[in-house]
Amino acid sequence: MLVQLDRREDRPFTATATDLPLGPAAATPPPVVAVLGRPGRVAGLPAHLPANWTVRIARDLDDIRPDEIVLFGDAGVGVVHTARAVLPRRTRIVALLDPDAPAELVAGVLTAGADACVRGGQAAILASHLVACRRRQFAERWAAVVPV
Repeated sequence: MLVQLDRREDRPFTATATDLPLGPAAATPPPVVAVLGRPGRVAGLPAHLPANWTVRIARDLDDIRPDEIVLFGDAGVGVVHTARAVLPRRTRIVALLDPDAPAELVAGVLTAGADACVRGGQAAILASHLVACRRRQFAERWAAVVPV
């Protein structure tokens, strides 16, 4: 796909917006889901994610790398609040809660800064939320592109 933001008739067609996140020169590494908390709850997750995704167990918040998606296997409001305060804004936070978690906890986790909150441990549903978070990461990058 070629992007031409400032096309002019007096010169041949070329991709003029070379700083946009396109093509092999600007390719991003495959997505990584860093799991904090109970890793047993997400044991079947890799089978439901796209083939190039990686799931790894992180030791703590200091072990999280930029652009990873952080998945808390046992989330609480305080944990999510702390994570949002110390991690870069572009880092996505997904909270996995028990299936019978009260609505107040779901609202509290989202208010504390989680990008998504999933009740229960169904791997296919969790995987779809993680993929959606990755899409939002790219959507925000494109929204930051300012036409000249």
